[in-house]
Amino acid sequence: MTPYSGRFAPSPTGPLHLGSLVAALGSYLDAKANSGLWLLRIEDIDPPREMAGAKELILRQLEDHGLYWDSTAIYQSQRLDTYQEYFDHLKNNQHLYACDCPRHRIRDLNGIYDGHCRDLNLSFDSDAAIRVLLSEKNIGWNDLILGPQSFSFDELGGDFIVRRRDGLFSYQLAVAVDDGLEGITHVIRGADLLDSTARQTYLHKLFGLSSPEYGHLPMVMNNQGQKLSKQTHAPELDSNKSRENLALALNILGQNPPRDISENSCEEIIAWAIHHWNINSVPTKPVEPSN
Repeated sequence: MTPYSGRFAPSPTGPLHLGSLVAALGSYLDAKANSGLWLLRIEDIDPPREMAGAKELILRQLEDHGLYWDSTAIYQSQRLDTYQEYFDHLKNNQHLYACDCPRHRIRDLNGIYDGHCRDLNLSFDSDAAIRVLLSEKNIGWNDLILGPQSFSFDELGGDFIVRRRDGLFSYQLAVAVDDGLEGITHVIRGADLLDSTARQTYLHKLFGLSSPEYGHLPMVMNNQGQKLSKQTHAPELDSNKSRENLALALNILGQNPPRDISENSCEEIIAWAIHHWNINSVPTKPVEPSN
């Protein structure tokens, strides 16, 4: 049996919010309930979107909520040479092509790329994005929370980008490489990343890396029916209310904690949650929290 290895991988585009805490707590509890490791990866490969000081703030917020990671945190910005190596692997095996289609053309196609540049042999050194040449139409997996999943790549947008026009490696490539090389066995994260799981699983096949098992947690919604996110102005986690935050996150995760659990310390709440963790109780639909 391969030892369990899970991870939490926030992007430093802002502070953690309640939705982030639900993802962090769900992944932490599943790891610890299975006597596994819980690793931390800071996905800082998109400097234009980063918020100054967010990396340090995220670490403090996790610690303030009693969530401590095993081993040293990994920063994607320090792994660019590794991503280049795997990018070159794809290129050398004819899995990539350059695409200079403007964004408005993709919008006119309703976001479904039609492979227009596949056979144009555009230079990789030009001002172009680099796409994966998909050789499969569908991909699927058995989700630990949602059950069997199947996706059509055509419906997901077709050949996807692994290096942007500005030269930055895509989220999909970096995460697929890191999960494979770190030996991550389980990825528990939000259901908003189901599309990404399909793409990353495909990249694992091309890289010859093992895919983790995946479980997708319910999205946390605001009272307008929008996913809590930095884009929808989700409020920053208040570390002065860490015990209340943990109790609310446990309820969102369907773990039915005692009503007075927030009277305990964060460490006691976490210990209770590990002992009682039941992944089969996690909701499969989006949740709007009630305080």
